[in-house]
Amino acid sequence: MSPVETAAAEPRPVPAVREADTPSRHPGALGRLVRSELRLVLRRRRNVVLLVGLAFVPLLLGVVLRLAQDAGLAGQGPPFVASVTGNGLFLVVASLFLCTPFLLPLTIGIASGDAIAGEASAGTLRYLLVVPVARGRLLAVKALGALTFAAAAVLAIAVVGLVTGAVLFGVGDLTLLSGDTVPLGEGVLRVAGVVAYVGLSMTGLVAVGLFFSTLTEVPVGAMAATVVVAVVASVLDQLPQVAVIHPALLTHHWFDFAEMLRIVPSVDVLAQGLAVQAGWVVVFGALAWARFTTADVTS
Repeated sequence: MSPVETAAAEPRPVPAVREADTPSRHPGALGRLVRSELRLVLRRRRNVVLLVGLAFVPLLLGVVLRLAQDAGLAGQGPPFVASVTGNGLFLVVASLFLCTPFLLPLTIGIASGDAIAGEASAGTLRYLLVVPVARGRLLAVKALGALTFAAAAVLAIAVVGLVTGAVLFGVGDLTLLSGDTVPLGEGVLRVAGVVAYVGLSMTGLVAVGLFFSTLTEVPVGAMAATVVVAVVASVLDQLPQVAVIHPALLTHHWFDFAEMLRIVPSVDVLAQGLAVQAGWVVVFGALAWARFTTADVTS
């Protein structure tokens, strides 16, 4: 047999399926991927339960405060909480004040930690990457899904708090922390600013969760690590011995939303808090991208 015939008779290796490293050539593919991810995040039973649990906080708080008011015990507790009985708008602020230290980070840590690790654990990540979707694009879509859930978590508290507060206590001109009063319209805008600031303050935690999610195929591990970062940052924020690092901690500026309830909110304070979150997003977003674009997830 001639060398040419021998070469022709030899079996040719079948090319391996490769994940796409270029953007999809199909028009609208990115939009379909985003819609699919948002449906997955917002319709997942576990996430719905988490949102309902968060929404239950302002409802329970409002009922408890109403009963306390009827029993002549109103005016006790932290300023945000004690002010609820005088104006239902404060129920939004009080609920966010109570949920920000632990419940919000826990909920957001669960969603962001599951973003990539959940797909890897279920074995669906490799199939997402063999269709025409680049890794960077897929990571961006997962980040968008986690950020959407974080926004939904904050809004669930705010909307239920506003409705519950209006029904149980009514709404009116808003009394600021200084004792000055602003009209109802301006008060609503200030409370909306509080909600927006809390939502943006969670973006750094989403980036941390996304990074941990790229490190493991065990979603619970990524979720736990994300929550631990928030807890450790909160503990360090209470130690005067490490005061030099306090301004850069993830949780240090979370309660700066109180600036929205002053006569003239300090733009510098609010900007500093958002800049810290942006820094955490950049650093951990870059780490997540570096890890995800080089990790072997198709084997």
